[in-house]
Amino acid sequence: MTVRRVPPSSVAAPADVITGSAWVTSLAEPDGPSRTCVQRVLFAPGARTRWHRHPLGQVLVVTEGTGYLQLRGGPATLIRPGDTVRVAAGEWHWHGATDTTAMTHLAIEELSEDGARTEIGEPVAGSGPGPAPAEPVTRTLVLDQRLPAPRPVDRVEVRRITIAPGHRTGLHVHNGPVFGSIESGSAVYRIEGGPESVLTPGDVFYEPESTRIARFDAQDEGVTFLAHFPAGPGETPTLTPLDR
Repeated sequence: MTVRRVPPSSVAAPADVITGSAWVTSLAEPDGPSRTCVQRVLFAPGARTRWHRHPLGQVLVVTEGTGYLQLRGGPATLIRPGDTVRVAAGEWHWHGATDTTAMTHLAIEELSEDGARTEIGEPVAGSGPGPAPAEPVTRTLVLDQRLPAPRPVDRVEVRRITIAPGHRTGLHVHNGPVFGSIESGSAVYRIEGGPESVLTPGDVFYEPESTRIARFDAQDEGVTFLAHFPAGPGETPTLTPLDR
């Protein structure tokens, strides 16, 4: 059994497969007799795959946002968090975000034993089906984090923080827990002693109190995020740089 505590790094989806911007995180690769591949794919608004088909089919599980899936010859179907889609072997289809919302799904696929690969076709014609129908209320749980010990909290500071392109924050600690969500851009994040991950729009993160944060480094486009600092009576949230 293998347990991965910190999400692995994500990479930009290949331009010959995706129209628009999308990021792929590999969660499980074939190992031993298993030929199962699991990926998490985040589509920026308006991003979508080309038409394609899989030799053994595919299962999609929507986890965040709103998107569309379309089978060749049929209408585009709106897909939302919690929806599960099974695409049959050899069935031409495309999937991606709506024009106005991002969408994240898990893609689960059994790879062919004979090495047959996904067949990529033409881009989706036109601008796709357009914006998703408006819904009065949507609620998506993006983080449910237990704290290691109870602590008194009588206020929460929320800060919008922007880090310039390529800037490195350096090794540091916070005197309290920090919860954040990426609004734009991307950053390399690593807790000291753990693996790196790339945070992109829609990702959330948690920095435990007094834990050494080795990296929170903006990439080429910089990064903007919201950070939530729970604080106790008389406490001021602070960041302390550390010497290695």
